[in-house]
Amino acid sequence: MRFRVFVLVVAAAVFAGTVACDESLSSITGPTPNLEPTLSSIQKEIFDTTDSSGRLACINCHNGRNPFVPGNLTAGASYATLVGTPSVEKPALRRVAPGDPANSYFVHKLEGGPEILGTRMPRGTGPYLTAGQMLVIRRWIELGAAND
Repeated sequence: MRFRVFVLVVAAAVFAGTVACDESLSSITGPTPNLEPTLSSIQKEIFDTTDSSGRLACINCHNGRNPFVPGNLTAGASYATLVGTPSVEKPALRRVAPGDPANSYFVHKLEGGPEILGTRMPRGTGPYLTAGQMLVIRRWIELGAAND
């Protein structure tokens, strides 16, 4: 657990330094070089797109058509599905708690922490989101998880 916190702190420092220097986020976001900390960018680059690492688009499963898969991450539905909405697996936690990525169950599911129920996302053995991609998602949440 301490190693994980250390890695997140180091990654956050790298992210902050990158943003502070006004460099392109593409240096840390790997297979999604256009990813930015906005919902519209996360929608396009993460939810809607299978990236070059082979990670499948989230909407392959989370599309509102399967009653056994919670959450609709399609354009126009993802904000209401995520922001301020209680998690199905842990209703005491919001999927996305604006301003608080550490208490956002969405982040927990994507990072695969021991506190989750069910399977890490994306389901299976990966590829999972990179540390850089997660930093951008965390930053969007830190900034208030705006519906932009």
